[in-house]
Amino acid sequence: MTFNYLIAGVGGQGTVLASKLIAAAAMKRGYEVRTTETIGMAQRGGSVVSHVRIGQQIFSPLLPLGSAQAMIAFEPAEAARCLPYLAAQGTLIVCDAPVKPIGDFRAAIPYEAGAMLDYLRGKVENIIIICGQPIKERYAKMLNVALLGAAAKSGVFPFDAAALRETIEEMPRFREENLKSFELGGELYYEYTG
Repeated sequence: MTFNYLIAGVGGQGTVLASKLIAAAAMKRGYEVRTTETIGMAQRGGSVVSHVRIGQQIFSPLLPLGSAQAMIAFEPAEAARCLPYLAAQGTLIVCDAPVKPIGDFRAAIPYEAGAMLDYLRGKVENIIIICGQPIKERYAKMLNVALLGAAAKSGVFPFDAAALRETIEEMPRFREENLKSFELGGELYYEYTG
C-alpha cells in the first residue's frame, strides 16, 4: 500500500523541512519514500508544496490528484488552493493563522482566514484546525514541526509519533525548541479534538 501526503505552505514556513522529517521517520520504520517539491515564486511568501509518498515500489514522487490520505497545510489559502490533491476521505490538518500572499501586499482588501476556513469546513469532512496563536507566541519559526506533532497525534502516518520524535532529536540545530514545538502541536491537536 502507498501512503500519500501533501504539505502546503508559503516560502519560509519550512514546508520542505517538514517533508524531509516525514520521509526520514518513515525510513526509520522500514518504508521506501519518494519526495519532491513544487515551488511557485522562488522567494519568501510564494507557494511551496511538498509531495511525500511512502510504501513499496513507488515509481513517481508526484501525487495524483485526489490521492492524498492527508494534507498538512501551514496556511488556510494554501490548503484551499491544494484541495484537489486530497482524497475524498482524506484528513486535512490546517493552521488557522493566515499569511497574506506575496502578490497581495499592495492590495487594499484584507486577507481574513475565516472565509477560507469556512470554505474548507464545507468541503472537507475530516478537518483538524490547529490554532496558530500559541505556536506563534512560543515557537514562531517552528510552525512546521508543531503541525507535524498534531499530524502524528492524529494517526495519519503509517508510523508512530516516536519515529518523528526520534528524527527531530537527530536535528543538528534548534533541537530542544523543535522538540517542544512538536509536543505543543500534539497538545493543540488534543485541544481541537477535545
